[in-house]
Amino acid sequence: ADDMPAFHLFSATARILPTHNRRVAAKFMRVLRERGIQVHAGARVCEVTPGAVRIEGGETCAVDEVIWATEAGAPAWPAAAGLAEDRDGFIAVADTLEATSHPGGGAAGDVAAVVNHPREKAGVFAVRQGRPLHANLRRAVRGEPLAPFRPQRAFLSLITTGDRYAVASRGAWSVEGRWVWKWKDWIDRRFMHRFSRLPDMPAEDSADPELARLAPPEQVRELAGAGMRCAGCGSKVGATILDRVLSRLSPYQRNDVVAGLDALDDAAIEQVPDGMLAVRTVDAFPAIVDDPYLFGRITANHCLGDIHAMGAEPRSALAIVTVPAGPEEKTEALLRDLLAGVVEALREAETALVGGHTTEGAELTLGLALSGVADPARVLRKRGMQPGNRLILTAPVGTGTLFAARMRRRSKGRWIAGAVQSMLQSSRAAAGCLAAHGATACTDVTGFGLLGHLLEMARASDVDTRLTLSAIPLLDGARETLAQGYLSSLHPHNARLGPDAAANDGVAANPIYPIVFDPQTAGGLLASVPGERAAACVLELRALGYDHAAVVGSVEPPGRHDRRVQIDP
Repeated sequence: ADDMPAFHLFSATARILPTHNRRVAAKFMRVLRERGIQVHAGARVCEVTPGAVRIEGGETCAVDEVIWATEAGAPAWPAAAGLAEDRDGFIAVADTLEATSHPGGGAAGDVAAVVNHPREKAGVFAVRQGRPLHANLRRAVRGEPLAPFRPQRAFLSLITTGDRYAVASRGAWSVEGRWVWKWKDWIDRRFMHRFSRLPDMPAEDSADPELARLAPPEQVRELAGAGMRCAGCGSKVGATILDRVLSRLSPYQRNDVVAGLDALDDAAIEQVPDGMLAVRTVDAFPAIVDDPYLFGRITANHCLGDIHAMGAEPRSALAIVTVPAGPEEKTEALLRDLLAGVVEALREAETALVGGHTTEGAELTLGLALSGVADPARVLRKRGMQPGNRLILTAPVGTGTLFAARMRRRSKGRWIAGAVQSMLQSSRAAAGCLAAHGATACTDVTGFGLLGHLLEMARASDVDTRLTLSAIPLLDGARETLAQGYLSSLHPHNARLGPDAAANDGVAANPIYPIVFDPQTAGGLLASVPGERAAACVLELRALGYDHAAVVGSVEPPGRHDRRVQIDP
């Protein structure tokens, strides 16, 4: 019994569940007592230290773990955007759900506070504001008066006790029982079912008379003709749109660029220093995220990885963009956000955007053609690996499986957010660190996966290598999505390289074994470093912010094995 954990519940209010009636609070106090949970009511926690919680008044309680349960909090961006707020920092909206400080702009859900009808933050209020706001937005577009919205005063709460038992609460009424839990489960599943089984979209009616009320005639004509778009140079984005977009960009300026965006020449011109090698690369792919600005940064970072991996200095870039056909202002906004992300990532790499090409197509696609220079004595290639080197990977892998799961709505938001942050991290500083520690060969890990790129290095260097599966750093969630079988569409092609590697001691049966074939977007660098310098190199990489950098294998003389890569557990 001494090994059983003890639980303490600290509440700043005089009783638990203060927004519910006293009978509901009493029912939960009974449940808490039955489970041996000690309730500290009216005990506001003022400090948490390692191993203890301190309450206002000085009392302390020894603890091993702390879990916080807080009320809804307002984000910082409404205030930064100049929106009027209520006293708790939520966007102040009128009865019409318009922002009180910005008529014409609306807000709904937990981020909003209806100033004339203050309510606690509860899902029932949030979800029921969506339709009234949608209706008022359509009224605003049609120039009609907006309709007021009045939220309900009371609502039904079904609160589970965690053991297929629940308590119902509404106003002064409450009941409890297993049937209440079944009722709650039925409601919850019916609600979530609406988001997993979406109805078919209705067929568009080009003769809808409301189109003329919602958009100017020129936009109606543009939308009506969207299915008849020209090819060839007739598919280019209009010059006036490009001029407006480019006028709002501030690309990095280089003195060695003779003619770039500020010139009207047919091609960019740049000077190449004497005695340096010219380095060229190109890459392009469809949007991997919905935000065009983030997509621009990720793509630029992905393309720059080739230059960084070669130990070269990127100098200029040409952008190749395909945008879906749409209204002019939408195309302009999309291009502006996309290229703003590109320019920011290029600026961090001291690289100038010097030109490009834009065209219409089925989906948003972005590519960059990059040029750089490298010192012949310092350039890094794939063929320089030497026996005794250690293999260092600077970033975790798993973008392929995570985004495959996302396409099927089976990934968690925090997993994708973590993957995006990893893809946004430049490899520039990592390349400098690897070079400083005597790297003999390097590549960036991208579409062909970790094994594919390692095989390229091993063949080019004529060496054998060992890869330790358990040492490969994984993005958060990649282990789970692999276990569920979510693989990139490129994964089967990468897996054809499997026979070129030997998996030892049942490694192929390991649930994370498929990660070696997982295609990466904006992945990290894979480099061979002298064995005696590998540990120091990893420490410095982590100090530079590459928190998952790790030694993942070693380089051996050729002929040790019958395959170029041996994969160990």
